[in-house]
Amino acid sequence: MVTAHPLPDGFTELEVFAIGTALLVEALLGFCLNGLTIISFRKIKSLRTPSNLLVLSIALADCGICVNAFIAAFSSFLRYWPYGSDGCQIHGFQGFLTALASISSSAAVAWDRYHHYCTRSKLQWSTAVSMVVFAWLFAAFWALMPLLGWGEYDYEPLRTCCTLDYSKGDRNYITFLFALSIFNFMIPGFIMLMAYQSVHQKFKKSGHYKFNTGLPLKTLVICWGPYCLLCFYAAVENVMFISPKYRMIPAVIAKTVPTVDAFVYALGNENYRGGIWQFLTGQKAEKAEVDNKTK
Repeated sequence: MVTAHPLPDGFTELEVFAIGTALLVEALLGFCLNGLTIISFRKIKSLRTPSNLLVLSIALADCGICVNAFIAAFSSFLRYWPYGSDGCQIHGFQGFLTALASISSSAAVAWDRYHHYCTRSKLQWSTAVSMVVFAWLFAAFWALMPLLGWGEYDYEPLRTCCTLDYSKGDRNYITFLFALSIFNFMIPGFIMLMAYQSVHQKFKKSGHYKFNTGLPLKTLVICWGPYCLLCFYAAVENVMFISPKYRMIPAVIAKTVPTVDAFVYALGNENYRGGIWQFLTGQKAEKAEVDNKTK
């Protein structure tokens, strides 16, 4: 006879099931959309451009976030983490690596869009590959730090997934948090803000808006903002006074990134959307004007 594991402290049966279901839906939807983005890049020759390589990098990172969410969903339905302390460290590292790579790749796309629309300079393959490699190595460096003692990975409040431990709020955590935030949130956010403001002014002068210039930065702030606020609050106050169920909300919101990114960077990209349509139907999408890098 199998004995059901007890509910995590601070959660009801319905809340655990709701969080697990939300994570599962986010994982499946995001994985399908980003998987479609990746396969279309592989199958449709016209999509294989340096600029779209940056979009591919976002899709790959977001698929990693979906895998992380799927594992968390499975554990939530079990009511406990079945992979031990080593599995927790691996899960935390993998989640941080893909999340940071997604943010860095989004900043790289913003940089490319600025040069494409404002300076009319064409992105070369060598530059695109270098940017993608740098984004992933940079993310790996920061994700590795908690495994080496600067910061720490531990269980989320539901205790069915793992992330950066913000519960202690000690000096080690605070120094890591501020360095992490500056290099992986503020600087990418600043690049996106400056780039898209310049692109917006260019569109305003021409009167032809090729994409929503405010959407990428809003996506970054809305999806990652609540989690960042929780981490910063933990640096100045004892975050354990906040109910565990409320501390899980920012993590669930952050897991919506893959789905939102797919609509912003792939399906929201006229050229990429046409390639996806061609992959699904075998028919080339009709375009009013030719722009191999429209985004």
